[in-house]
Amino acid sequence: MKTITQGRFKGERALYASKDLVILDSVFDDGESPLKESSNLSLQNCLFRWKYPLWYCDNVEAKRCIWFEMARAGVWYSRYLSIEDCVIEAPKNFRRCKNLMLDNVTFHNAEETLWHCEDVKLKNVVAAKGPYFCMNSKNLEIDGLTLDGNYSFDGVKNAVIKNSRLLTKDAFWNSENVTVYDSFISGEYLGWNAKDLTLINCTIESLQGMCYIENLKMINCKLINTTLAFEYSDVDAEITGFADSVFNPKSGRIKAEHIGELILEKGRIDVDKTEIICDNIDKISEKPEWII
Repeated sequence: MKTITQGRFKGERALYASKDLVILDSVFDDGESPLKESSNLSLQNCLFRWKYPLWYCDNVEAKRCIWFEMARAGVWYSRYLSIEDCVIEAPKNFRRCKNLMLDNVTFHNAEETLWHCEDVKLKNVVAAKGPYFCMNSKNLEIDGLTLDGNYSFDGVKNAVIKNSRLLTKDAFWNSENVTVYDSFISGEYLGWNAKDLTLINCTIESLQGMCYIENLKMINCKLINTTLAFEYSDVDAEITGFADSVFNPKSGRIKAEHIGELILEKGRIDVDKTEIICDNIDKISEKPEWII
């Protein structure tokens, strides 16, 4: 492989369709699409300062690189990517990529990031300002994600998430086959319209969380400051500690140590389809407080 050291590249498509390159300590300055349609690249300590640096690329390894703010939409339509120890300031990165691995990567602006990607592995990733993170992506393995951004994982299919902290309203909407282990999730309206959502050893804070879900499973989970949970969901839930309120579950089983208020509207659900296992329920209501 040819090696380029301390290069400075300007102008559109500066290294267009390159193959078998090691690029070290180099700067890709103003000029769109410098590495478009390239393959077999090793990028180390490189700086990307302008738009669309890696589009339609195959077999790219990037270590200790930086995508600055204007390097937006940096990696699209590319395959077999390994991104390690990198900092990404630019939004809208990684769109329609396949076979992607991110390890120890920080996104300073994760808006519209990781959309429509397949076969993705994330390890020790931090994503700030990240609305709609991972929208419509498939086959995800995530360990150690710290996310601050609403509407995350909308439409995701086949995802396993571990050891993560998710600050995210409306997470997992319209998702299918998602399992979350040993994680903290804070955000309103968690999981609406999802199918096959499993939460194991998780701590959750949510207003009207886990509603309208087909096949929700919760094992050894805590609900803190979580009200009006499980509306119209098919649920098998094992809750440790206190649940503020449970509202109109559609069917299944809910086991909790303590429920603040259990609200069951007989005209809207078949109350016999859900088994409530709890020896300590403060209040049982036949309608929510906003209905007079």
